Amino acid sequence: MEEPEIVIDARGHRCPVPTLKLRRALERAPEGARLTLLADDPLARIDVPHFLGQVGSELAAVGEEAGAMRFVVIKRPRSPGWE
Repeated sequence: MEEPEIVIDARGHRCPVPTLKLRRALERAPEGARLTLLADDPLARIDVPHFLGQVGSELAAVGEEAGAMRFVVIKRPRSPGWE
């Protein structure tokens, strides 16, 4: 059975809160988990891909949903320096 998608709603929060919420969710999620971050801070378009590159998780898709950016993330095994 497939794991349910984890949704992180960071709409209304400004940098760095959306990325911090995503980080906390990734820390709790099992490897292979699919997470969706909703954020309306324009800086998230830069911050989220940069953060994911640092921790080694995959940005599977970016889109728009209800006036917010929608980032779909797949948790990959931890990279050195995660913590």
